[in-house]
Amino acid sequence: MQNIVLPVFYMPPVSWFSVFLDAENEVVLEQFENLPKQTYRSRANIYGANGKLSLIIPMVHNGRRVIKDIEISYREDWRTLHWKSIKTAYQSSPYFEYYEDKFRKIYDLKEKFLLDFNLKGLEIIQQILKTEKAHSLNEEYIRNPEAVDFREKFSAKQPSEFEMEEYYQTFSDKFGFLEDLSVLDLVCNKGPESLAYIKKVKQSY
Repeated sequence: MQNIVLPVFYMPPVSWFSVFLDAENEVVLEQFENLPKQTYRSRANIYGANGKLSLIIPMVHNGRRVIKDIEISYREDWRTLHWKSIKTAYQSSPYFEYYEDKFRKIYDLKEKFLLDFNLKGLEIIQQILKTEKAHSLNEEYIRNPEAVDFREKFSAKQPSEFEMEEYYQTFSDKFGFLEDLSVLDLVCNKGPESLAYIKKVKQSY
């Protein structure tokens, strides 16, 4: 077993799950880092009718930077907007109807803190994938941990560092295959095969 430090994401991309669910990895989730801007910690990429679409959770700007203290803003009804975007994007995908009620539960959550929202979302996604991967939260921020550090491995702005096979996506006839979107994209298109697909994803060194 190797120890891994992973960031906590909003509806994480497929690559994140390939590391999280690897049986060789003992996962510690990071809760004391300062929140980096424009990352998957508060955004998820899905495949919309016009290509890649970022769903972004708005934050309360109160000067707090540590991830466990970051509060979600509910001044706008972003949960309804995100769910509407997801339905529009995936209602004609092969498996959306099958998993719709479970995914919907994520948008019934009204957590004060981003970390709690993401962790409860992860619980729901594990139920959907039928996995029960154990994990723990770290107890302090360590800049250079002894564990393998994945905190900066997943970029919402750069091409993925992970290799994955193409699979059919609802709008791929218009824009081609978009790799490493939120796991939601994979589940809506691959259904029960999603877990086997995740296990085949490899990091390209």
